[in-house]
Amino acid sequence: MPRAPLPGKVLISQERLQRRVRQLARSISRHYRGRPLTVVGLMNGSLFFLTDLVRHLPHDTRIECWRISSYQGKKSTGRLQGLDAVQGDYRGRCVLVVDDILDTGLTLWMVRRRLRTLRAAEVKTCVLLDKDVPRRKPIQADWTGFPIGNAFVIGYGLDLDHAYRTLPMIRTLEG
Repeated sequence: MPRAPLPGKVLISQERLQRRVRQLARSISRHYRGRPLTVVGLMNGSLFFLTDLVRHLPHDTRIECWRISSYQGKKSTGRLQGLDAVQGDYRGRCVLVVDDILDTGLTLWMVRRRLRTLRAAEVKTCVLLDKDVPRRKPIQADWTGFPIGNAFVIGYGLDLDHAYRTLPMIRTLEG
């Protein structure tokens, strides 16, 4: 049975993604050299990025996954669901938040605020994609994979109503 054609067009190839993930991991490893690190991956969008990234970080890196969401379809709802349920011992720890995409800034801003209330010593952020849009909250990622325009993207963990996450590349959808 033939497969249906993939939607949209390729924005970032699988090879470019993997090369950039390795570069980010080297930079992150240098920054945290000698200090214990906890990586918090924001699910589900960062799943593949998080997995590939932490494989290149020191083996004693702790990994936590928070399932939070602010999207429905192609639009942000403006509300962050799931953050209230987050618990954990982050007191005195260096924490790196890993997310798939920075657009409105709401998610990273609220996650960073939550980690500070949990007494993390340092909170830095790493995003795969940084969308060129006005931010609702004043935040910039400490590490960015790729800047992109104001396009809706799928693949490598990013989805459209839970579909297309498993594509090995980033594709843009028109409209």
